[in-house]
Amino acid sequence: MKIAKELRDADEPSVYVLDEPTTGLHPSDIARLVSVLDDLVEHGHTVVVIEHNLDVIRRADWLIDLGPGPGRHGGRVLYAGRVDGIGDTATGDALRADAVAPV
Repeated sequence: MKIAKELRDADEPSVYVLDEPTTGLHPSDIARLVSVLDDLVEHGHTVVVIEHNLDVIRRADWLIDLGPGPGRHGGRVLYAGRVDGIGDTATGDALRADAVAPV
């Protein structure tokens, strides 16, 4: 969470790019990280997150879905837009399946 404090203390509007920041975090730490990212955006910063965590993806203002597969099988923009508008991509399918999964 040290990175969260560093991010929160930024003085001037900045662009932050985070690659899989939730990897290895406990769900409560993910919630704290998302709160810090929300604060950054509220204070005029831009936050770009490369992520596979569906709960974090669902919180995005804007989604760029790359694919259709990993590595040499990917790299194409499959979707760019609001999360609720994503169509038939692996990410869209996962978001819809997770939304209706029994708890």
